Amino acid sequence: MKTLRIGGGAGYSGDRIEPALELAERGELDVLIFECLAERTIALAQQARMKDPALGYDPLLEARMLAVLETCAAKGIRIITNMGAANPLAAAAKIKEIALSLGIEGLKIAAVTGDDVLDQLRQGDYLDDTGEPVKALGERLLSANAYLGAAPLVEALAQGADIVVTGRVADPALVLAPAIHAFGWAMDDWERLGQGTLAGHLLECAGQVCGGYFADPGRKDVPDLARLGFPIAVIGDDGSLEITKVAGSGGSVTTATCTEQLLYEIHDPAAYLTPDVVADFSAVTMRQSGPDRVAIDGAGGHPKSGMLKVSIGYVDSYVGEGQISYAGPGALARGRLAQEIVASRLALTGVALTEVRYDLIGVNSVNPLQGESLAPGAEPLEVRLRVVGRADSMREAVRVGNEVETLYTCGPAGGGGATKSAREVVAIRSTLLPAARVAPAIHFEET
Repeated sequence: MKTLRIGGGAGYSGDRIEPALELAERGELDVLIFECLAERTIALAQQARMKDPALGYDPLLEARMLAVLETCAAKGIRIITNMGAANPLAAAAKIKEIALSLGIEGLKIAAVTGDDVLDQLRQGDYLDDTGEPVKALGERLLSANAYLGAAPLVEALAQGADIVVTGRVADPALVLAPAIHAFGWAMDDWERLGQGTLAGHLLECAGQVCGGYFADPGRKDVPDLARLGFPIAVIGDDGSLEITKVAGSGGSVTTATCTEQLLYEIHDPAAYLTPDVVADFSAVTMRQSGPDRVAIDGAGGHPKSGMLKVSIGYVDSYVGEGQISYAGPGALARGRLAQEIVASRLALTGVALTEVRYDLIGVNSVNPLQGESLAPGAEPLEVRLRVVGRADSMREAVRVGNEVETLYTCGPAGGGGATKSAREVVAIRSTLLPAARVAPAIHFEET
């Protein structure tokens, strides 16, 4: 049986880089993917592109390519990634520049575009998932990106692309596309598309399926997380699937780690909606087929819906924050007094906040009732006051941290380590767009 080995080289934008190099060097891969787009990431990338048209791709694109490009080119490993974010064309040009600097010739780089549907949403009458018209966001609207499916990636591979860089695509499509290309699966073979989507779903968070975000000492022990290995999907032309990792790398691949990742971000296991297939994971079975090796079967699928999810990024508000610590005897009482002072000052000076939160870290920041249940004499020897306020302008948000900082000389004794910050909050909504209204395109760069 023909098989395809695909490595998951990243699970989010800021993920570790060295496990991807380990995959390239020792994973005997056919394909290396980098999944680096979260829902907010592309909206932030759009902001970067607005400031500089040459930017808007993943900030670690250059570092990742410098790490793996020579090895992948020498071994014939194809790279597929959504690190193009808001600017796949600039990302492809940057990859070409890096390849030339490394002396790599004969490389074909495809940039997949068409996911940016901002103009369509501005001109149409669409409702977001809150029931409000998208148009109502007005100038606060930053981005609107449709989740493309595997088809344009498959076409890029068919045209000889060694590297495919995209913007917003469905995460599993990064794995499904090379499987479709390698095995010639039909785009309406729902069973195999469902199994290929399962493979992509298990790989999309990289280290999570190898024990990252899984470990719980004494309950779920995972070895050598500092050297966590990233996963490899071994896919058969019949849709069969095994998840494993590079021998000797840290972490572990078990039915338990795979089960947790299977359930990640799944609303209805029997109807996981993607642009390529409505996947059915309800009958999935797993067995430990070897050390750090899990065989997974039973995924199916149904015809796709014909609609694409669109992720909408917009400026929601501004958040100001201030923190200060109190330590030693009476720390809790001084922290509570500091909180009362800030609350009074925000009211007295008329700071216009739509929401405000007060936390005494170490007392009630996680469990609000914990601070009320402390036994006499069991008070903490240190607390840190955190005040966070939401406002409709940066000017008002800045005032929150300023008031906390003044506790240095105008508050309880012994305050220290004060910090303050203010930031714009980019939030996400979503809507649906008929797939027929989205036109992906492929652009090539060559060395």
